[in-house]
Amino acid sequence: MRTSRIIPIALILIIVAVAIAGLISLARAVFFSDNTSQTVTQVDVSQEALLSTAVDRSVTLTVRGNIVADEEFRTYQIVVTPTSRTLTAYTGYLDRRTDQIVLGNNTPAYEEFVFALNRADLVRGTELTGDTNDRRGICATGRVYEFGVLKANTSVKTLWTSTCRDAKGSLKAVLVELTNLFTDQIPNGQALINKLAL
Repeated sequence: MRTSRIIPIALILIIVAVAIAGLISLARAVFFSDNTSQTVTQVDVSQEALLSTAVDRSVTLTVRGNIVADEEFRTYQIVVTPTSRTLTAYTGYLDRRTDQIVLGNNTPAYEEFVFALNRADLVRGTELTGDTNDRRGICATGRVYEFGVLKANTSVKTLWTSTCRDAKGSLKAVLVELTNLFTDQIPNGQALINKLAL
């Protein structure tokens, strides 16, 4: 009599344990494995784009100053490609070009530069989406720094940060290290940037 009661209870417990183990395995597969592989793929794609020396690749740094009157608003952009290096200064919200330095470049120099950017974790951050990625009006009394990796003038990855404590953005690298790498690509570029008085 006792044996006839114990066997069905034992079978039910075994079935419940197997079902719980199956559900846990399924949950892990759905919620953890896919997300990890997607993140790794995204990092690999942006890193591959950064390290490529194909002629259609470029990296950019854009710096926006304080939000002030149109006449006093200043920005600058550094664009480095395998064939050129450009620093452009702008005035006003319509980006009137006020000054520019244009220099040539070569593939070995570009390769060293992008590998240095990679070692400085340029693409380590994750791009923000929606309202969290809207940079309009943020850090009104400071500077906003935007870094881009492009292929054929189309953004592969854009990360940003600012000097304001409440707007740290998506960049996960050391800002000074990255900005120095960019400005060092333009001899006398720092003098032009200093004239902007951002």
